[in-house]
Amino acid sequence: MRPAFGLPQVLLIILFVGGIVTVTMRYASLGAQHYADSYTREQAELFLHSATEAALLRIGAFDRSGGECMKELTVTSSDGRLEANVTVERYYLADGSACSNLPYTPIQTEESHGMVSMRVVVATLSHPKNLHPIRLQRRSLQRP
Repeated sequence: MRPAFGLPQVLLIILFVGGIVTVTMRYASLGAQHYADSYTREQAELFLHSATEAALLRIGAFDRSGGECMKELTVTSSDGRLEANVTVERYYLADGSACSNLPYTPIQTEESHGMVSMRVVVATLSHPKNLHPIRLQRRSLQRP
């Protein structure tokens, strides 16, 4: 007989190479998912800031002549991947101003008149590019 690889040795080499390829592909897949989730999270954080600014613009333009103040705002991203729900929890108003539909705190200083305490919640919507659900929440005290 001539010296050569036998069938058992060839099968062992094929199994060994197949195992290495499987492990490599698994780590590549995990890396791709991590980068996709990081990208979506970064987009959600930027969208949270944009939704806060949009709410402040909307509060500034809201007609309070009837004694009511803006309470909620929903903003959806242009690509349909993210949705922000802005809830105004409390207004800080100078004496003589009031919100009949929301709690408000009367204050004595004119510099703090109109401040709002708001909660912004950004969540992913069902979209093929969103691999995992992401939900961010931020509470802040803002001046419109």
